[in-house]
Amino acid sequence: MSTPHISAASGDFAEICLFPGDPLRAKYIAETFFGQPRLVTAVRNMLGYTGTYRQQPVSVMGSGMGIPSCSLYATELIRDFGVRKLVRVGTCGAVAGHVQLRDIIISQAASTDSSFNRNKFGGFDLAAISDFGLLQQVVAEAAKRDQAVHVGNIFSTDRFYNEPQLTVLLQRFGILGIEMEAAGLFSVAAEYGAKALAVLSVADHLLQDTHLDVATRETGFNDMIELTLNALTT
Repeated sequence: MSTPHISAASGDFAEICLFPGDPLRAKYIAETFFGQPRLVTAVRNMLGYTGTYRQQPVSVMGSGMGIPSCSLYATELIRDFGVRKLVRVGTCGAVAGHVQLRDIIISQAASTDSSFNRNKFGGFDLAAISDFGLLQQVVAEAAKRDQAVHVGNIFSTDRFYNEPQLTVLLQRFGILGIEMEAAGLFSVAAEYGAKALAVLSVADHLLQDTHLDVATRETGFNDMIELTLNALTT
């Protein structure tokens, strides 16, 4: 069974699926961490793989950039391919002073400037929150590994290049980081009765004007991936 955007067969995806924005990061995750990874979809070069981790079936697929792309793939993965736990593993820009480059942020909720959720939710404001069980699992795994993480609100924006005053506003309201997908992912999961979370590595610091290079963004966040996979397969 394929959809307009995913060419996999029924049963090709595991119930647990990591969801990075970059399809090449999906390829890297599968080839680095999965046992017996196999490519199950490559429509529009949005790569998806299934393999095993700790002898448990797991999948990974790119989501693309932005809420429209992420929500499209999330909808088909959940509705048509039986994914029940969908965890964004991506990057973000820090907007809190105590957060540093390469730190890990676990999203409790995702505020947004997008109208996507309001359009879906009858004109009202949906509280785009992550699944508490998944959040609890990853936080507990981090504590077991003595791995420092930040837990709190993030901000999903429709614009990568925003005005500087947005950073000031987000900092004032205690937002930890800014990215482009999680608020849409959380609403899709809520609509279809699935579980979703975002675990993010800080690749840019908007207050300090510091940034990681492109290669590091693609392959340099093994600690975040190991943390998430270990938590999901405990």
